[in-house]
Amino acid sequence: MSTLLYSLGRWAYRSRRLVLVGWILALVVIGGFAGIFNKGLDNAISIPGTESQVALQTLAANFPQVSGTSAQLVFEAPPGDTVNDPAIISAVNSAVADITKLPQIAGAVSPYSSTVTGSLSDNGQAGLVSIQFTGSAATIDAASVDALQGASDALAKTLPAGSTVSLGGEIFSQSLPTLSLVELIGVAVALIVLIITFGSFVAAGMPLFTAILGVGISIALIFVATLFGPVTSTTPMLALMLGLAVGIDYALFIISRHQDQLRHGQSPEESAARATATAGSAVIFAGLTVMIALLGLGVAGIPFLTTMGLAAAAGVGVAVLISITLIPALLGFAGERLRPKDSVGGRMSKNSAEATQFPTTTPDSPKPSRFFTGWVKAVTRFPIVTIIAVIAAIGLLSAPALGLRLALPDAGALPTTSQARVTYDLIAKNFGAGYNGPLIITGSIVTSTDPLGLMADLKTEFEKLPGVAAVPLSTPNEKADTGIVQVVPTGSPDSVETKALVQEIRSMHDYFLQTYKIDLAVTGFTAVGIDVSDRLGNALLPFGLIVVGLSLILLTMVFRSIWVPVKAAVGYLLSVGASFGVVALVFNDGVFADLLHVDKAGPVLSFMPIILMGVLFGLAMDYEVFLVARMREDYVHSGNARRSIVTGFIGSAKVVTAAAIIMFAVFAAFVPEGDSNIKPIALGLAVGIFVDAFIVRMTFVPAVLQLLGKHAWWMPQWLDRALPSFDVEGEGVQRVLDLADWPSPNSTAAIAAEGLTLTRDSGSAPTADLFRDVAVILPAGETLIVRGDHALNVTALLLTLSGRLTPTEGKLKVMGLVLPVRSSAVRKRVGLLDAGAVASGDLSRVIRRALREHPDIFVIDGIDTVAAPEARSAVRDALLAATRDKRRRNRPLTVVVGTTTKSPIDALHDVLPEGETSTVLRFTTPKKSVSTKAKVSS
Repeated sequence: MSTLLYSLGRWAYRSRRLVLVGWILALVVIGGFAGIFNKGLDNAISIPGTESQVALQTLAANFPQVSGTSAQLVFEAPPGDTVNDPAIISAVNSAVADITKLPQIAGAVSPYSSTVTGSLSDNGQAGLVSIQFTGSAATIDAASVDALQGASDALAKTLPAGSTVSLGGEIFSQSLPTLSLVELIGVAVALIVLIITFGSFVAAGMPLFTAILGVGISIALIFVATLFGPVTSTTPMLALMLGLAVGIDYALFIISRHQDQLRHGQSPEESAARATATAGSAVIFAGLTVMIALLGLGVAGIPFLTTMGLAAAAGVGVAVLISITLIPALLGFAGERLRPKDSVGGRMSKNSAEATQFPTTTPDSPKPSRFFTGWVKAVTRFPIVTIIAVIAAIGLLSAPALGLRLALPDAGALPTTSQARVTYDLIAKNFGAGYNGPLIITGSIVTSTDPLGLMADLKTEFEKLPGVAAVPLSTPNEKADTGIVQVVPTGSPDSVETKALVQEIRSMHDYFLQTYKIDLAVTGFTAVGIDVSDRLGNALLPFGLIVVGLSLILLTMVFRSIWVPVKAAVGYLLSVGASFGVVALVFNDGVFADLLHVDKAGPVLSFMPIILMGVLFGLAMDYEVFLVARMREDYVHSGNARRSIVTGFIGSAKVVTAAAIIMFAVFAAFVPEGDSNIKPIALGLAVGIFVDAFIVRMTFVPAVLQLLGKHAWWMPQWLDRALPSFDVEGEGVQRVLDLADWPSPNSTAAIAAEGLTLTRDSGSAPTADLFRDVAVILPAGETLIVRGDHALNVTALLLTLSGRLTPTEGKLKVMGLVLPVRSSAVRKRVGLLDAGAVASGDLSRVIRRALREHPDIFVIDGIDTVAAPEARSAVRDALLAATRDKRRRNRPLTVVVGTTTKSPIDALHDVLPEGETSTVLRFTTPKKSVSTKAKVSS
């Protein structure tokens, strides 16, 4: 991948105007399409298959008057009067009659109606009008809501002076998130950090520009997605917050690498290509981990959450694409202006350092930072003490998470200045908190011979239950086949008492079925919220197992170690625990609530934990990769495990610190004035980033690695072979660049090998070399005869030359492609045939079919097993025809055959084309192999 990114970075640098115009045009086109065709955001939250949702669907079919969203109008009499004043009664009844005539209003019930009870407060100071719409909140037009608001305002003018009228309820319980100047503080902090990190206004502006561009495209795509399904208002805000954070950070990593390479003397174009290949590889890995974790939100099986995960993952994907294309293009516009100044104030010459080598790790300062040197030495001096201290501190911070309460947001979580919150508080004051979220119990009564009597009996039953404040309504529908009972809890919609009441009613299902022959279900806005929270709570464990399991696999692939991934997963769980603990402390318990502008302490948004776990997982893996990869790199080169901790930390801590500060600032900026749904997510991510970067990755991780020493990098060879390798630090492109002029500049050799060795792991027995120190240069169009003592050794070498096996040591290029970096490309250009596995009569046909794919090199293993004279002649003719055909296309066919020393070279004259120039590679394991020139002749 790194070699492809190298080519991409160079192309973007050279085609910078095209790339820039392309991305801006994408924003204009997608944004214009979204602005014209979007269907708006939908805050309706539901889970298909839950009791509450199924009951709502039944009501929509059988009792539509009560199945839609609702509103509540509360009014208070002037001081000294009561709501029983004739003037108030007349005005309210008149207003109710007008409301029932409004568009999309299914009905409105006056508190003075004989069909309801409990709609007048016990103190006689307030009344409550229940209003039912004809559909869900997503189907109600803004004009209908405005008309209802107009009726409320008209009532306020009609009532006696000093009266209070307020409109609220379910349809007003959600508000669209908005941006304020406070959120820009995070961007300002990011700009300051970038200026300090880069020492350049030009370089500092690039991440902000690309991040804002990526966020614009992402949000436009979200609004385009409304054409295909509902999208909640929280989704674009989450995409904005996450897109800004990762967009800035990913650009930071690439530009930092570029600037450091300029400091070492590289040309801007070469540096941009290499930065894209190296840091870009890590950015892709980091972005993929975030995207996979966000897509994992679908584990919960909740449509709106799955949509949110898809949208956020798409935003991260856009940030990654912009980072690996637009950033190198912008580096092209900047040119030499980003080259750091030397010690005397001038810019370093691009020839002042060796340009063929470059750092393969995150950027570091020209001189080691005394601060970071002191930090890493302090935390690794007594590693056990550091580990215990970190676990104890984070454990203490995580303790409040044990009492974390979750619920869907209602009007009680809105700012105290909003009308919906005013209505919520007025209802709670005059009637009780439960009137803000009544329960609807419904069931089929088609078998009843006395529907009215049955509903009266049910009303009596529910009034007896503890936790029930009132049962205002118990009635059948017009067809008398479905009944509803409205139950008002004593507790608020998000209280523990209300949840317990719902569970109690559901536990009595069989009792009502046996006693009244009615199959009851609990629904309504409050019950839906409880079901959503329960489903999300049950999804946390499987989601956590998936995320932690994924981290173990991915990090094992990256670091080729067992203990490093385990340590990383433990660190991730510590960060998640700290995040949950702080969120519970602030939002559940009210600690620092005023400071953070939390209007009401109570349950946290029910999907906060699963979103936080998904996002934090990806971000934590970012820091793990950028910090620990340098330590691994230094260990591979030095072999000193403990010294590599210090050198690796010093080399990467600066950029990790800058990235963490930026992310913390962006997330924290959404807390003080942010949307009530976003606040807990933003606070959790801000805390998680701080804890993960500075306490876990930069303190806990070095201490654990210090304690483990060289054992930290241990991995069984069988697992190393089984797992694919993920080159996040661009080692592949570095190797390609190192071998660019090997074996000679502009070499046309089909195969070039030097010091090629393959060692086999024999389990508990000593390891054995299948071949060692193989050296050969084979010009294109010639034939290579590989001879060895044993067929196994010959096969191993042929598989290595054809890109099927990875050598343990040595250099190898096939058709100019460096192996194992370009193994997949080599396999497409090299055909391979095991002659011993094909019947003699089919051999010619199989070879001809394989040669129809026009490989550049054709490898035949076990050529000495072809015994029948007619088969040998057929093979010879097929190879000769293919050779001549390829030469007419200026692409000569190179043939490689394998045989054992038991078969003399002269015996091959019936198989190989006569007169072809050949290189004979003789090797006797484990001695050094040599090659000589020979002629195949009859």
